[in-house]
Amino acid sequence: MIQHTVVLKLKYPKGSPEEKEFLSAVAELAMIPGVLNFQSLRQIGKKNDFDYCLSMEFENMTAYEAYNAHPDHTRFVTTYWAKYVEKFLELDYAPI
Repeated sequence: MIQHTVVLKLKYPKGSPEEKEFLSAVAELAMIPGVLNFQSLRQIGKKNDFDYCLSMEFENMTAYEAYNAHPDHTRFVTTYWAKYVEKFLELDYAPI
């Protein structure tokens, strides 16, 4: 099992039309084959300045790599990620 997590901060304020558009596009990632247990989360703590977390699982590295190469994912990255995200931290884990 691969746990893929990304925490991020948008360039646009909370409640903005851009935030809504980005989060709507994010939700579509759950439909890509191989994505399991997709979650889109809003940060409520004050220990960092990231605003959102995207979390999903993949059965194995092959499924994860297929997701990364999937046309819907690459289109999301070029259309939304590059234009809307100010900063991020990507974390990928496998069980010990």
